[in-house]
Amino acid sequence: MKLTDLQPLEKWIELEDAIHQRSGMRASVYDIDGVGITGQSQHSNDLCPAIRATGKGQTYICAVAHQNMAAMAQNGRSPVIEECDAGMVKIVVPIFAGDTFIGAAGGCGVLMEDGEIDAFMINKTTSLPEDKIAELAQSVGAITQQKAEELAAFIAGEIDRLTASYQG
Repeated sequence: MKLTDLQPLEKWIELEDAIHQRSGMRASVYDIDGVGITGQSQHSNDLCPAIRATGKGQTYICAVAHQNMAAMAQNGRSPVIEECDAGMVKIVVPIFAGDTFIGAAGGCGVLMEDGEIDAFMINKTTSLPEDKIAELAQSVGAITQQKAEELAAFIAGEIDRLTASYQG
């Protein structure tokens, strides 16, 4: 079963747009392999695309964070709010069709209110110069724990609505 078996691609795009509009985060709907299904990318800051543009940044920061958090969300059958290795918040909400895990949705690319970018780690992983990282980090917004939890609950509610018609 695929996400588009439950809803057309346009509905998943609408979910991404709603997440981005509510939070400013880069929103994505992922299949079970961790691949975004919509082809959209609305980055929330200037640092994330610079990290993702490096092969190692995408592989060792972004993909690892998603894989770990998607597994936690799948196993716990509930949203996960954590930081990636770069120090930014990532929210992952599992998507199930009955008891079958079929993907995840969420957002990333802001700091927790009291968080900070791990410029040293980003530099060591991506070879981006620390002064460039510091410059790009100025564009990273912040979110409170309460707002992150509210956003996770919103995403979960939308997923429930989108998957309610499943009869499997």
